[in-house]
Amino acid sequence: MKQTEKQGQSQPPTEKLAGSILVAEDSPIYRRLIETHLKEWGFDYLCVKDGREAWKLLMKGDAPRLALLDWMLPEIDGIDLCRRLRERSGEAPYTYTILLTSKNRKADMLEAMDAGVDDFLAKPFDPLELKARILVGKRIVELQQKLVSANKALHLAASYDFLTGAWNRGEILAFTQRELARARRDVTPVGIVLVDVDHFKKVNDEFGHESGDVVLKEITKRLSACLREYDGVGRYGGEEFLLVIPGCDLPTTVRRANQIRKSISSRPIQTLLGEMTVTVSMGAIGAESSINLELLLRNADAALYRAKHNGRNRVEHSVASAAAASGS
Repeated sequence: MKQTEKQGQSQPPTEKLAGSILVAEDSPIYRRLIETHLKEWGFDYLCVKDGREAWKLLMKGDAPRLALLDWMLPEIDGIDLCRRLRERSGEAPYTYTILLTSKNRKADMLEAMDAGVDDFLAKPFDPLELKARILVGKRIVELQQKLVSANKALHLAASYDFLTGAWNRGEILAFTQRELARARRDVTPVGIVLVDVDHFKKVNDEFGHESGDVVLKEITKRLSACLREYDGVGRYGGEEFLLVIPGCDLPTTVRRANQIRKSISSRPIQTLLGEMTVTVSMGAIGAESSINLELLLRNADAALYRAKHNGRNRVEHSVASAAAASGS
């Protein structure tokens, strides 16, 4: 009884560790040894016997992000696997590598590090040292994943309007610049439409700002639903939106603007205080390839002003041209 208790005290509960690890080892003895340890420590793992099979697994979208690689592998050795991983596009998820080898010279370690290896463990290795190296690798991979997620969140915050989910002013203007440059290169038209929600101040005053937010979100949905994948929509400011419709001349742009306008006014919008019918006014522009962005938006704004002045819930149009700007 005492002996059993002593044995139990000498073996504390094993912490279960999540995460998938790729093991590439051609030695059956070491492969079985590593598998035994990983299973005991609670890791998920995949084992392969040669470098070519390891490379196929590493190229998958759901590949393990931590790899234990033997230096001397059939087909593709561990060093070459590391080199291939580091030569991939910077957009690929990072794979943390631990190289297992019987080589222990400083020159060998330097060669491994030059190839992009993250850590180096000489055989025969102490099991606890292997576990410590894996824990360090897991922590680095997790931190890298958090950093990628944070960068994506920052990009979203910098590019999209927080309320409507449409591009913000800076992003839609950058998209417009790119499409104008493409139009100049390909000698193709670009349709531009400024959209303004009619009587939006009245919506906020009578129904409250929460209802106003609902209206802006729903209008964004309806605008997006009417556009193609390669068109652009962004919140230009307040209750104004900017639509960019590549490849459309002025008549086509006006026709599409009227279709969009009708899709917004044809169905009431459900708000917290009931349904309301909302209309929009639009200023449509057919941009010449030589036009600059500032002049383009000035002409679009003038067309939008005419739409508001002429009774709202309508589309007015203009041709943005350098000649018009100069008054000739």
